[in-house]
Amino acid sequence: MTSRSPEEPGRRRWAPRMQQSLPTATVIDRIAFLVGTISAIWLAVVIGMQGFRYPWSFLVLIPVWVITAYLALPRLHRLLSDLYVPDYFFGRTRTGDGLLGDPVNLGVDGSPAQLDEAMIAAGWHRADEITAASTWRIITSTITRRSYPTAPVSPLMLFGRRHDVAYQQEVEGNPKQRHHVRFWHTPPGWLLPGGARTDWMGAGTYDTDVGLSFFTLQVTHRIDENTDIERDYVVSSVREAVPTATVRTLHDFTTGYHSRNGGGDRFVTDGDLPILDLTGVAVDEAEYEREQEAEAGPDRPTAHDIIDRMPLTVVAAVVLVVVSAIFESLSLLFDKEVAALLAAGGEEGRIAYIVVLAFVLVLAVLQLVIALLVLRRGRGARLLLMILLVLDILTTAISYLDGTAALRFNGTLFSASLQCLALLALSSESAGAWSRGRRRGELMEEARR
Repeated sequence: MTSRSPEEPGRRRWAPRMQQSLPTATVIDRIAFLVGTISAIWLAVVIGMQGFRYPWSFLVLIPVWVITAYLALPRLHRLLSDLYVPDYFFGRTRTGDGLLGDPVNLGVDGSPAQLDEAMIAAGWHRADEITAASTWRIITSTITRRSYPTAPVSPLMLFGRRHDVAYQQEVEGNPKQRHHVRFWHTPPGWLLPGGARTDWMGAGTYDTDVGLSFFTLQVTHRIDENTDIERDYVVSSVREAVPTATVRTLHDFTTGYHSRNGGGDRFVTDGDLPILDLTGVAVDEAEYEREQEAEAGPDRPTAHDIIDRMPLTVVAAVVLVVVSAIFESLSLLFDKEVAALLAAGGEEGRIAYIVVLAFVLVLAVLQLVIALLVLRRGRGARLLLMILLVLDILTTAISYLDGTAALRFNGTLFSASLQCLALLALSSESAGAWSRGRRRGELMEEARR
């Protein structure tokens, strides 16, 4: 028997590396993400246990639900789904929490300008990005039933990134009900299963109402079960408005199946994949480029530009950090126990108090300055602020475990809750993308390449 040398074909000394190593920034975000998740679960348990000691205990269910639905469950889903949900294309999107989302049921050939021209001609509106301003507007529009034709849609993931662009149509001016479709530009040289090519993949669904997510208990839109009807509606609306548009269909692209999306809504599909060909749409590419640059904002944006495009997670994190810093400073200044110790401690006690107070105030001012730098897209500032929050949370947890601090309905529990919420907001994908300066115009530029 002869043996092959390591260089001979048929024998591999090392298994091929199928996945790229994660960037350092992503690893740090995931560590902060994990700390925030554990903290959220811990705080929900503590608040729930403390609440049942009082006659108004039912009110405690509100913060417990908020922490559970918007912090704990989504983070747990994300951590677990990374282990068992495949990260390759198989005709399904993923939610921001890692759950399987809506089916991929549409393809498009054409440039970003041609896609935009065709959708707008067909009566579709490009959905706004999720910012603090757009979030507030969709809340007020839903409550008051006022029209919001460019309302944002929740992010869905495909090819390892959120959708590049989304379009929607309101039904009778009611933001609860709408047609909407998300599009992702396919990676360069990418082939569909079976060898076909297309420039864009899309996921179209119809929102019927607003309700609670089956998996995370969050308030979300519910979709119509028959997603094929919405897919066909997108195709027909474009073909009616754009005579040059044609369509080819990949029959049995996937096996017909029924399942649930990330909100727990059932859906069915026959597995066909229509692909719209928009390459014949006449557009002014140069004009489209200028419009995208104008939407992305100037190279040196004003304060108004920054606020208008700022993600909700960043705004929430900064507000929470500011409130926490102010609250901790005021708590130390007006703490009755500290005042009693100060009165009994004499000159040495006053000096110790002044030192501790100065340290707390300096730390609070430092956090405020860092928070302001985060608003200016400071990547290092965001990282430093997350480290400080992790240290604060760990310090509180250690003090609680060794008995030096009691977590009741007091300042300690309130401050810890604010820090936990701020950490989860800062470690989110939208906050990370903001600090790294990946605006919509840059994402579209990547898609065009």
